[in-house]
Amino acid sequence: MLKKLVPAILVLALALMACGVSVNLPTTVPPGPTVTDPISVPLPSDPTQTVDLTLTFGAGSLKLTPGAQALVEGTVTYNFSDFKPSVVVAPGSVSISQGNWQMSGIPDLSKIKNEWDLSLGPAPLNLTVDGGAYQADYQFGGLALANLTIKDGAATSKVDFSAPNATQMSLLSYETGASNVSLTELGNANFSSLEFSSGAGNYTLDFTGTLKRDASIHITTGVSNLTLVIPQGVPAQITTQGGLSNVTHDAGWSQNKNVYTQPGTGPQLTFVIEIGAGNLTLTR
Repeated sequence: MLKKLVPAILVLALALMACGVSVNLPTTVPPGPTVTDPISVPLPSDPTQTVDLTLTFGAGSLKLTPGAQALVEGTVTYNFSDFKPSVVVAPGSVSISQGNWQMSGIPDLSKIKNEWDLSLGPAPLNLTVDGGAYQADYQFGGLALANLTIKDGAATSKVDFSAPNATQMSLLSYETGASNVSLTELGNANFSSLEFSSGAGNYTLDFTGTLKRDASIHITTGVSNLTLVIPQGVPAQITTQGGLSNVTHDAGWSQNKNVYTQPGTGPQLTFVIEIGAGNLTLTR
């Protein structure tokens, strides 16, 4: 939110000055002392209860890992007091959100420190991350994610399922702007549907891991470089739509117009890809 507001203020100010209107721009606010707040949210009393966990984050860096003994535990480190996180716990839901800048001035973006380092516990989760322009490292291997939704802006993000998801996931949804995003070992995510939407950027979706059931994948992207890693022997069908300029693939794929097929046995991956004038690479 912060990085969206600052350019907007500058554009408005320049427009007004062009019309002969005198504008006093907000002063630059220096950072304060660095503060580290502990975060600890206990597990629900019913260990089988699925909890709706929402994380709202703006600029900075966000790291999520498994292994917590609580529902959520870790630290938040920041040097602008307005970034102090808020934790709201209600029956069946938890919300952790970054504080909003109060517009008393423009923070010095080069000196912002805003780092979330959180671990998640074994309870089943509907996890939603609403991010901004940030760096993210998501390690989801071994968690119990029933649904996963990530939305962000111009991000650099890594998502990894290094171990099988402990429950069946209905939907994995990722929506991003002009970013660099990689999702790896998605075969372990145990999802039935994946929806990926992006602007221009570089994106890698890696489906290695242990597939347990058929899955459908819908990808919408702009002028981008999209790489799909699909292991040999995994049956897959890819239908491309839009102004795609180039498709490259390993041996073993057959093509019939805009449909690409890889033979195999076991659960099947079925893709529909809408892509602008970009590049699609199919590799193993």
